[in-house]
Amino acid sequence: MSEQNYSPKAKELWPAPSVHYAISAQVTLPGSKSLTNRELVLSSLAASPTHLRKPLDSRDSQLMIEALKRLGTKINRDEFGDLEIIKATADISLSEVSIDCGLAGTVMRFVPPMAALSNAKINFDGDEAARRRPMKTTIDSLRELGVEVDDNDTGSLPFTLAGTGVISGGEITIDASSSSQFVSGLLLAAPRYTKGLTLHHAGEHLPSLPHIEMTIECLKARGVKVTQPDELTWVVEPGDISGGEISIEPDLSNAGPFIAAALVLGGSVTIRDWPVKTTQVGKHFVELLTQMGAIVSRTNQDLTFTGTGSISGIEVDLGIGGELAPVIIALAVLADSPSTITGIAHLRGHETDRLAALTNEIKGIGGNATELPDGIQITPVAKLHGATWHTYEDHRMATAGAIIGLRIPGIVIEDISVVSKTMPEFVNLWNSMLEQKA
Repeated sequence: MSEQNYSPKAKELWPAPSVHYAISAQVTLPGSKSLTNRELVLSSLAASPTHLRKPLDSRDSQLMIEALKRLGTKINRDEFGDLEIIKATADISLSEVSIDCGLAGTVMRFVPPMAALSNAKINFDGDEAARRRPMKTTIDSLRELGVEVDDNDTGSLPFTLAGTGVISGGEITIDASSSSQFVSGLLLAAPRYTKGLTLHHAGEHLPSLPHIEMTIECLKARGVKVTQPDELTWVVEPGDISGGEISIEPDLSNAGPFIAAALVLGGSVTIRDWPVKTTQVGKHFVELLTQMGAIVSRTNQDLTFTGTGSISGIEVDLGIGGELAPVIIALAVLADSPSTITGIAHLRGHETDRLAALTNEIKGIGGNATELPDGIQITPVAKLHGATWHTYEDHRMATAGAIIGLRIPGIVIEDISVVSKTMPEFVNLWNSMLEQKA
C-alpha cells in the first residue's frame, strides 16, 4: 500500500446527497486517528520495534509519520497497510529539522515534548489556520522543563525549540483548559525523561478527559507505570516503553455521521468491529443517540443503530468530548424539539471556531441557532433550505453538513477535501452506505 498524498488542493464542491428512503447499511471504518497518532509517538520512543496493525492512513497520520521520520524514526508500511516502526538509533546526528504540523493538533502538541529529547534545532509550523490554535501551554511547559523555545512571544506556531538530548523531568504545573492534548503530549514523552514526570493541571476546567484516559491506557499497555494521586495530577515513572504488536480500533468519532444517518433516514446502520471496551470518546455516541431516539443493539463484534426518522432534541454537557458535538448539533437541527449542547467552549480553539462556524452555517440554511458562552442552542425550524455549507478547513464541519443534507435538498459542501484530515474515504463510504436501502 503506497503512501497517499494529502497536500492541500483546490476546494472541492460536493452536493450532499439527499435521499427519501430508509437504509440498512453496514460500514467498515478506518482506524482511530487518536489511537494511531498516540501509538506512533510511543513506537518512536519504544525500546524495541513495533508492528502497528490497521493504523489510520490520513493527512493527520501522514503528518505524524513524516514528523517522526524527520527525527530519525524508521517507519515502513507493508502491503497490508500495517506499519513497522523502529526508534532512531543513538548514532543518528541531527542538526536542524523542520516539522510541518498541518492542521493536526496531535502533531503540534505531541511531537515537541518528545522531539526535545533530540539534540537538534527543530522548527515547527503548519497551515495558516494552525497558527490560530492555542499552543502556549506546550511552549510554557517545555520551558519549565529546561528547553529553550523561541516563539516570538506569540504562544503559537511557528516556533523553534533547541533539543537538549536529555530532559530531567520532575514536577510541573500547566493549564490545559483549552485542550487535553497538552496533558497527553507530555505524558507520552514522560517515560523517557530522567526523573519521569509529575504533571498537575491548574485551570478552570479540563475538556475531553477520555482522551487523557486513552493516553494513560496506551502507556500502561506498553509497560509504563502511571498513577493518578488525584483527578488533576498524573505521575509517570521513568523507564522503557515496550514495542510489540499493537492493533488500532476503528475510529468511533468518525462513526458519528454514519450512525446519525440511521436517525435521519430511518432504518439501520451497523458499524463493524465496534469494540466492547474502549477508551475512545466516540463510545458515548451510544448513550447520546439513544437519548435522541436510536435503538442500539450488538451482534458479535458489530453495533447497530436503528432509527425511525424521528429525532428527539437533547440537553447535554459534552465536556467529555467536544469532537462529538458537530454530529449531535447537526441532528439537533433536524430534531422535533429544541436542544442545548454545553460544555464545549474549547471548540473555539479547534480547526476553526466550531461554535461560531456551526451557528453561522445553520442560520445560512434558515435554521435557528444561538451561540452560548460554552455551547449552542438549537430550536428546530420547519422549513430549511439548501445553500453552500462552508467548511472552514474543518473536517467535522464537512460531515455535519452531510448529515443535514440527507434531509434538506440543495446543501453543497464548500470543500469536501477537508475530510482527508481523518477520513479520506468519507465520500465513498457515504455513497456506499446510501446505496444499501432497507
